Amino acid sequence: MPAASGSLTQPEKLENAISSEEPALAVVDLWKTYGTNQALSGTSFSVKQGERLALLGPNGAGKTTLIRSMCGRVRPDRGEVQLRGRSIREPDVLQRMGVIPQDLAIYSDLTAKQNLECFGQLYGLRSRRLRERVSWALQWIGLEDRANDLTSGFSGGMKRRVNIACGVMHRPQILLLDEPTVGVDPQSRQRIFDMLDELNQEGTTIVLTTHHLDEAETRSDRIVIIDHGKVVADGTLEHLIESTIGVQRQVAIEATGIVTAPSGLEWDASRNRFVCFVDNVAEELPQILDRFRRVGSVVTDLEVHQPNLHHVFLHLTGKELRE
Repeated sequence: MPAASGSLTQPEKLENAISSEEPALAVVDLWKTYGTNQALSGTSFSVKQGERLALLGPNGAGKTTLIRSMCGRVRPDRGEVQLRGRSIREPDVLQRMGVIPQDLAIYSDLTAKQNLECFGQLYGLRSRRLRERVSWALQWIGLEDRANDLTSGFSGGMKRRVNIACGVMHRPQILLLDEPTVGVDPQSRQRIFDMLDELNQEGTTIVLTTHHLDEAETRSDRIVIIDHGKVVADGTLEHLIESTIGVQRQVAIEATGIVTAPSGLEWDASRNRFVCFVDNVAEELPQILDRFRRVGSVVTDLEVHQPNLHHVFLHLTGKELRE
């Protein structure tokens, strides 16, 4: 039976899912200076085939220069970017990559279908293959019924979906997305990540930059944090937490009828709560509550906070992620 229009054939699935020790993407010792500004200072990391990697960094960390270097729009002073062992400077290598910029890169005076056809032709698609990919893309982004409408009348989320589809018309092995959910509503964010999950399940390697820490936590296999032009952390969320701030939980307790903090707790004036850190909540929490009972205090509220990526990010950079 022939493959459905736009779906992966078995040989294509095997090619995408091929196992190799060679990384799908390698950033090797990148350096870049603009005047007196050292944007990149020996940045290096790699991405495995089929991996989902989240790339984070505060404003001014060098992330924009890094992203532009990865897709060939900036030439570093030293170092290189490789796709499957080949430099992106070699002919046709960048054709393996799809790039979705933060700013919308679609034509507002064209319909959704016309935009897809335009970008498909830029990637060398013609005739039947182009029609198949346009049909697949419209179904993938859920806009078959709006195919002939001008994108100028689309919502922000709809424009983002068209933008992403335009960047994958050539079915790239590696997809680089720069803030793909900026300015979209929660429903559109979910739809976009459902789309990306589908690509990833078919073998596409995904590199995502985002200011939404929940996206990095739940939508990536690994996280790379850069600051001052270099990688300051690289690993799974669990590894980053354990290697930076530790896995202890914070217990915050609101209580009445007490003047001084019970043994082992401190007063947090900013939250009007007593706080402490525990290794084992099930074992240690009953003991903590017993200390309040012994001094005649009544516990009125209790919170247990698990360490997360936000705490890791602040620990490493001292800065909040911001738009």
